[in-house]
Amino acid sequence: MADRKQNNNRRNNRNNGDEDFSPRFRKVRKKVCPLCANKDLKLDYKNGDQLRKFVSDKGKILPRRATGACAKHQRDITLAVKRARHIAVLPFTQN
Repeated sequence: MADRKQNNNRRNNRNNGDEDFSPRFRKVRKKVCPLCANKDLKLDYKNGDQLRKFVSDKGKILPRRATGACAKHQRDITLAVKRARHIAVLPFTQN
């Protein structure tokens, strides 16, 4: 019984006074939309090098949580990638 109390005290002392401390979750800085942050960056479906940042190594379009794009720009990214695939600037799949 005394051993359990000592273990609980050790666990509770880890937070060092931080009320929001949780050992399972760490605070992750929110990603900033690359298109909102850099106003002079224009998304172009003919620029394959620019679009490769938003496509995985298997050819899938990366989700917002991975790219950090806002909802508006994620829709634009999706449309640009699909257009680039259609005119063969980007492949549909990677080998």
